[in-house]
Amino acid sequence: MNSRNLFLAAVRCEPVPRPPVWLMRQAGRALPEYRALKEKFTFLQLVQNPELAAEVTIQPISRFGFDAAILFSDILVVCEGMGQGYKFREEGGIGMDFAVRTAEDVEKLDVNAVVDRLQYVARALKLIRGQLGTKTALLGFAGSPWTLANFMIEGGSAKEFRGAKAMFYSEPKLYNRLCEKLTAACTRYLQMQIDTGVDAIQIFDTLGGTLASTSYQEASGRWIKQIIAGLKGHTPVIVFSKGTNGNWDDLVATGANVIGVDWTVRLADVAACLPKNVAIQGNLDPFLISTTPEAVAAETNRILAGMKGRPGHIFNLGHGVTPDSKLDCIQALVDTVRGNS
Repeated sequence: MNSRNLFLAAVRCEPVPRPPVWLMRQAGRALPEYRALKEKFTFLQLVQNPELAAEVTIQPISRFGFDAAILFSDILVVCEGMGQGYKFREEGGIGMDFAVRTAEDVEKLDVNAVVDRLQYVARALKLIRGQLGTKTALLGFAGSPWTLANFMIEGGSAKEFRGAKAMFYSEPKLYNRLCEKLTAACTRYLQMQIDTGVDAIQIFDTLGGTLASTSYQEASGRWIKQIIAGLKGHTPVIVFSKGTNGNWDDLVATGANVIGVDWTVRLADVAACLPKNVAIQGNLDPFLISTTPEAVAAETNRILAGMKGRPGHIFNLGHGVTPDSKLDCIQALVDTVRGNS
């Protein structure tokens, strides 16, 4: 069974000889070959150049042979596609070209332009698909409307995101109008990725955990559900909502085939809450990848033991790879998972 088929079998909750393994987006940024590129190009140049984006996507596969590759890109390209560009501030963090805070700001956003403006992503995916062939699964992704709305309303990254919550509670009609546009934009963008040949897509609800559990469904879950319902075909969908650990029913109700889980909960306990036909992804603490191979192997074995016998487990980190990750720790993770076959 090749890597692609192993990954897709796990998504379908079929028995597989071992869990497939891959690392969340930005897996390449711990690699010396990625850092060499960053000395020549900015992050946005890497994202927006199809050849460079393809090269960065392939780098972790070439070194570690993961069962799936995820497109090198950024969740904020959807905002860019709608007409709200972004950049990296000199002092750190992300700055949007303007903040979206009024009805006029929302109406300026152009959903119809997204696919045309983001053709560089489609070209990158075609290059990646050609290099991976049919042996390794290819994943695309987008941010969730709630997470994107936070950056758009705040005007960039922030120590504490407050603007989207304020709009959600105080101006619900305006918030809903923004999310309607974001939902349409994300659906079109993800469908473009599906039409280009990805094997699965992931929706990153990175700021889902900033919501009260009683507000999650209305502020975020319902929009993710609409995106999944709007996608044509049978391409599997992974939903990862960081910190949303009291809303498993809401996450299942989105229609996701796979639920991603962060590292703050016991994976086996979450698996017991999910229907048997919903796969589960996770959930090694990313911090461990900066420690020792022995620590990584021990915790990886603990997670695998807890999930033994549960079809539909995709081994992953509980969030993205950090820049201080160690190559021998990543290799220990891969070797440990594959040694449990």
